[in-house]
Amino acid sequence: MSTKSKSQRKVLTTKNSARSNSKRHREYFDKHDIYEKHAHHVSDNRIRLGLSSSSVSPMTVEETFAQAAKHGYDGVEIMITHNADTRDVDLINGLASDTGLDVLSLHAPTLLFLPRVLHKDHWEKLRMTANLAKEVHADTVVLHPPFRWQGEYALGFVDGVRQVAHETGVRLAVENMYPWRAGLREIQVYYPDWNPLDEDYDDLTFDFSHASTAGMNALETVSEIFDQLRHVHLTDGAGSLKDEHLVPGEGTMPVAETLQYLAKHNWQGDVVVEVNTRFVRRQSVREQMLADSIAFAREHLGLEADAPRRNTHSHTRTTEHKPSRSGTSGGESWPWDRSRPPVEPCIGTPTRRNTHRPPHP
Repeated sequence: MSTKSKSQRKVLTTKNSARSNSKRHREYFDKHDIYEKHAHHVSDNRIRLGLSSSSVSPMTVEETFAQAAKHGYDGVEIMITHNADTRDVDLINGLASDTGLDVLSLHAPTLLFLPRVLHKDHWEKLRMTANLAKEVHADTVVLHPPFRWQGEYALGFVDGVRQVAHETGVRLAVENMYPWRAGLREIQVYYPDWNPLDEDYDDLTFDFSHASTAGMNALETVSEIFDQLRHVHLTDGAGSLKDEHLVPGEGTMPVAETLQYLAKHNWQGDVVVEVNTRFVRRQSVREQMLADSIAFAREHLGLEADAPRRNTHSHTRTTEHKPSRSGTSGGESWPWDRSRPPVEPCIGTPTRRNTHRPPHP
């Protein structure tokens, strides 16, 4: 597992471009309404809607299943933490049986504050998570890229992830992250990169809030990784320094447009709501956030129960009645919006990196 990433990037800091990129992308979506308001797109493949345990306060396995069942989700994603219940196979399988919900995925304990959960060896941690996933009948393990200081684990991460996936038969979907910021510089703490586009991963997770913090163009990114994309963390962001995890539609990311793109191009995968409810005091408000999130997903993925199958139902774009989101104008489509991705790269910009301008119609 010592093979290095093909990107070989060693730079520790770079110029802070996330904020300017975020502003540029937002301005593009303000001027170009690419959401097809008068078309109803729904994938010919199954898209399951899940609720992450990180969206539930308190963050317990029982409450996650209870809230997911109450609001009509198809399943749950359990983040493995210090809480032993998140690793209790009998408990998880029992709750899945009682509620009729699927365990869509497990989130490996690869966060900064979970360095020794399951095992101190990082590869054993991933193997143990993948084996837990098999025991609870989950298809996917979501994981973050390593930190630069994690030695051989970081240097051999891309090939090592593939090897563990092959050994266990479980998809390891690497999640996009973001650079940390210090004044005018961005600190590249993740290795081989916070941005997975340049790496040869088999399976990827896309998170809208992380993309917002990084200043990524979410719609263009999803189109570029379409064939590798297995899992989406549904949330939103307003481009701040914080990883906000807003309710979808309450930030400035093109979340509705991206979900419609996935439905239009017959994507198959799981969309898991991952919103921050930890600082909300009232239970009724927290539950409304979960209800609004799944309603948003159903609308823009074309999954409303009473909607026709394709292109006969009129959508109302969320931005038209939520002033906190980007406005609408114009009627052009992006030049790569064909009947099937991938995309044509922007003229004059490198392929696969999202530090460039949005494509021009």
